[in-house]
Amino acid sequence: MSAVLPAPAAPVGTAPRSEGVWHAAWRRFKGDRVGLVSMLIVFGFLLMILLSGLNIVASNWQREVGVANAPPTFVGPRPPEATGAIATPKGPNVDLSAVDPLAPRYKEWEERAAKLKSTDTVKAETLPFGGDRLGRDVLSKAIKGTQVSVAVGVLAAVFATLLGTLLGALSGFFGGKIGDFLEWLYTVFTSIPGILLIFTLAAVLNRADAVIPRGIWTIVIILGLVGWTDLYRQVRAEFIKHSTREYVRAAEAIGASTTARMFRHILPNVSHVVLVRMSLLVVGFIKSEVILSYLGLGVPIDQVSWGTMLAESQAELILGHWWQLAAATAFMAVFVTAFSLMADAWRDALDPKLRGAE
Repeated sequence: MSAVLPAPAAPVGTAPRSEGVWHAAWRRFKGDRVGLVSMLIVFGFLLMILLSGLNIVASNWQREVGVANAPPTFVGPRPPEATGAIATPKGPNVDLSAVDPLAPRYKEWEERAAKLKSTDTVKAETLPFGGDRLGRDVLSKAIKGTQVSVAVGVLAAVFATLLGTLLGALSGFFGGKIGDFLEWLYTVFTSIPGILLIFTLAAVLNRADAVIPRGIWTIVIILGLVGWTDLYRQVRAEFIKHSTREYVRAAEAIGASTTARMFRHILPNVSHVVLVRMSLLVVGFIKSEVILSYLGLGVPIDQVSWGTMLAESQAELILGHWWQLAAATAFMAVFVTAFSLMADAWRDALDPKLRGAE
């Protein structure tokens, strides 16, 4: 009868082989309370964006539901303005039939007009976050603006991340003529100031005869084409460093393909770099979209974003109507802060040095 030997225990400080990189990273991430709270806030914004896209919330942001520049509810309604009464002349009405040929028909028209029913829409004196100069709800505009601004920032960051990661991986892993060409392309893009390149592409793509109609996708393409360079440089350096490591040589020895070595072995070990850079791109692209929309080069006039709200609030702030500026700033600050803290927490959870992989 043969004895059954127990399986050897895993070394102290290392995760079991069956536990993947992302599973171990999630285990570390759950221990960061700030990261968890930030992720819940970000998910709350994403849920709000989804409900806004389905027209469940903020679907009436264009309706004039309040009086012009209605103050927030916690401020209270404005005091009524004093109006002067017009004195009515005394005495009998003057007979105008001798000088006005239409005078005999005035009574008939008055009777016909009395039969027509007209309804006057009662507008609110106050709104939860106030109203703009047309009486539109600032809270609904801020929610709809979140949908546009965050969608542009995230989509542009994903586009720039995919582009920068792919080009950086090709340049760092292969080198040679491929690396030289991509380095030349990188030098051309970085030799032009980013803000000038963004304004130039926005002016060209926002023309009336442009192939791509003006909208969110135009801004996504502009920001993605401009923002891939920094990520390319970092990914290229990481691939150059990791391509000569022992685990990559071992994968090559057992017959792993080039694609498998690049994206199954090296890329997971540099994912923390990609994640951190992508989080910075999201924040930077949201700011860029706000600037473009503020200058009139962003979203079209039938849409709203944080940038268009800031542009409108500029004139309102002079008159003391601060609530549209406060709403747009508060929504932007909360989302950007929560997203940055969440990305930092994921960076710490995915860092190979913190996992003991290096």
